[in-house]
Amino acid sequence: MKKLPAATLMLAGLTFGMPMAQAEDGQLYGLLRSRDLTPFGFLRLDMRPAHAVSIEPGKWALETELAYQNTWALSPNVEDYLTSQESRGRRDLTAADVQAIRDLPGENYLVDLELALLDVTFHYKFSNVFTGYIIASGVSFQGGFLDSTIEGFHDTFGFSSFGRPAVSKNQVNLIYDLKSSQYTSLGTPTDGGLLDPTFGLRYTGWTLPGRWHLATEVAVKVPVAGRRELLSTGRTDYGMQMSLQRKGDHHAFYVDAAAVYYDGSTQVARQDPQWIPTLIVGYELMLTERTNVNLQGYLSQSVYSHEETDLEELLGQKYQYSIGIRHRRNNFLFTFGITENLQNVNNTPDIGFQLGLAWVPLSSMSPR
Repeated sequence: MKKLPAATLMLAGLTFGMPMAQAEDGQLYGLLRSRDLTPFGFLRLDMRPAHAVSIEPGKWALETELAYQNTWALSPNVEDYLTSQESRGRRDLTAADVQAIRDLPGENYLVDLELALLDVTFHYKFSNVFTGYIIASGVSFQGGFLDSTIEGFHDTFGFSSFGRPAVSKNQVNLIYDLKSSQYTSLGTPTDGGLLDPTFGLRYTGWTLPGRWHLATEVAVKVPVAGRRELLSTGRTDYGMQMSLQRKGDHHAFYVDAAAVYYDGSTQVARQDPQWIPTLIVGYELMLTERTNVNLQGYLSQSVYSHEETDLEELLGQKYQYSIGIRHRRNNFLFTFGITENLQNVNNTPDIGFQLGLAWVPLSSMSPR
């Protein structure tokens, strides 16, 4: 089944670890600072891409990210079933629909929701080479408002409806009928709340030849309030990341490689403990003294294995492509971006929005 990769607006915040360019040539900020918002594994630790802006020892910086995404993901049999029901018009799914989906051959699932995520990250530089950070996050689950926009886009360009017209717009529907678990929620089981905080430490004291720079970091996600449905797995995850950066006069290349130990989950659809690798590659170009453009690709392993499901849509790796614009004004940095899923599009969000604002001391945003 082919599904149109839809856009997700991504915001990013700040970057640390690489020297600033001169003011007359602009500045480099690093990769877009956004995390994966895929509902499948959303509650796990996800290492944010590394920074490229350096604050002074003893100084602090603050970044905020507001992300909004829409997901309509389903197995082929569920798409066929909903498409066959489109003639009945839009309606809320019923217990009879859930039973009909459960009676379909093999394993099946439907994820229909929108979520808004707010990240607030506090950075403090302890020394020339060590920076610590804390990320506090809150999420809101909802039916949203993007369904009409997405369907209008599909109609305009002649793409499939993917069964959307059989279901009421702007609803939350979660149906899993996998070999490891069965779960149904017609409506959101929680309006949202605080997610587990993340604590991290970054080291930038490596010496590389020429214009190459290396940053390494470790992070841990701590379940301070225990297990909470769609808010916390109740388990501790930890990870590490290596960020290779090469800066030119007006552009830079980035490669981030991360490995996260995800301790699994028992809620919604079960996932076993495992190591999850992630690779991000990116390019940044200075358009003006204050405005940059970013291009980057994201590749990550699925949280599912054949122990939980044999559906290729859920087992497939996640591929996403992002483009973003950053603009600096004094010591504030604004970021706006778009993310598209490239393939295996039934395990990544359809469309979303993200806006961000970051603040660093003026000395860090000035030439050296």
